Amino acid sequence: MFADAAWLQVPAHTRLFEEGAPCQGFPLVLSGAVQVSRGSPGGRQLELYRVTPGEICVVSTAGLTAAQALSAHGVALEPTELVLLGRAGFDQAVADARFRRFVFGTFAERLADLMSLAEAVAFQRLDQRLAQALLGRGSPIRITHQALADELGTVREIVSRLLSRFERAGWVSLGRERVDVLDAAALRSLAAGQAPA
Repeated sequence: MFADAAWLQVPAHTRLFEEGAPCQGFPLVLSGAVQVSRGSPGGRQLELYRVTPGEICVVSTAGLTAAQALSAHGVALEPTELVLLGRAGFDQAVADARFRRFVFGTFAERLADLMSLAEAVAFQRLDQRLAQALLGRGSPIRITHQALADELGTVREIVSRLLSRFERAGWVSLGRERVDVLDAAALRSLAAGQAPA
């Protein structure tokens, strides 16, 4: 077992770490999910990624290895169980070559994901990104317009306007905290940057 570890069980919506705060440890998620987001002074948020069992938090890894303040905040999306390795526990774990390969391999995957996110934000229209966000979640999708806006790094009003446009086109049906996908093919076309048939 690790010398410096704490077991935590937290309810949904628990704030686990804060942007600008010192890193308190390396979280190993055993069950549940943690949303890692970056905030703006105006209160907007952009979801960077989610940490589920078997994945690592790049922000925490960077905070520990570089001894710098955290560049994002983390919130439990559902009841979550995790082990938090302090610096001594993290150093002990990284001494093992298998753990080190796991950390750096996952770090590389997360970096590629973040580069894709930066590319999408910089070069794709918001309606394309919204169409992508709706695909692959099944139907109905239980989500608020605000949660979609946070995921996409925009404001709720714009997401609501785009969803209404999608509804008028017959691609989705909207309900309270619910989106039913009616025409996935049209959403896929839009997500790919093509005009839906």
